[in-house]
Amino acid sequence: MKQMIISLTVLIGTTLLADIEKGKTVFAANCATCHTVNGGNALGPDMNIVSYTRKKEDIAQYAKDPYSLYKKFGYSANAMPTLPLEDEEFKDVADYIDSLQPFKKWMIKKKN
Repeated sequence: MKQMIISLTVLIGTTLLADIEKGKTVFAANCATCHTVNGGNALGPDMNIVSYTRKKEDIAQYAKDPYSLYKKFGYSANAMPTLPLEDEEFKDVADYIDSLQPFKKWMIKKKN
């Protein structure tokens, strides 16, 4: 039983890591022209800030259809192009971006 639990843990961990690694590759090929990771000057926001302030599902949705959420994110207009990616690639890049910040804005405990 213990061996089965260890095997499942390794399998799940490898699958999650693979999605993040695939997402990093998708990001480098499709997003890094306009977005930075860990600061810098670019047309779009840095992905560490995006990771801190947005939920993974919103990141995937916005990447897939930028016109659907730009107002919710506080933009007056949308400058991001629609990318010709597969659904799984959108999920992978969202996994990668989400992995950049382990602590999120919505985790902050509010004072009473």
